[in-house]
Amino acid sequence: MQFIVRTGIAAALAVGTLAAVVAPASAVVADGAHAVSGAHAVAANPKTIKPAAYNQARSILANAGSQTAAKSHPVHGKDDVPVSYGTSLLAAARDEFRHTDRNLPAKQKKSDMSIPHYNAIHSAAKTMGIDRW
Repeated sequence: MQFIVRTGIAAALAVGTLAAVVAPASAVVADGAHAVSGAHAVAANPKTIKPAAYNQARSILANAGSQTAAKSHPVHGKDDVPVSYGTSLLAAARDEFRHTDRNLPAKQKKSDMSIPHYNAIHSAAKTMGIDRW
């Protein structure tokens, strides 16, 4: 009986040690991406975006009804703009759309906004190459 218990404990320790040794090696990710257990890999946002992409995304959001996007000024005279311009625009439009659509039935919403607003946000984000905002 004691032999079985000692063997079981030894096996558990061996598996635990092996897991501790193998886990860090398997968690190594190239190119600075972050490893997240159980989640999809998300690419990092670019550092800058082109003014034409920002202006097009701004137009998409303004046409979808974002007053914030409509009031923002188009970018001109610059080669690149910081990605924060795009993420701020997306976040403001997202919050605005969620507020506007708060009384819609749940079956007509996706991510707490109407499906057309959701599609506009994601279209604008894709235009600028932004994955997280």
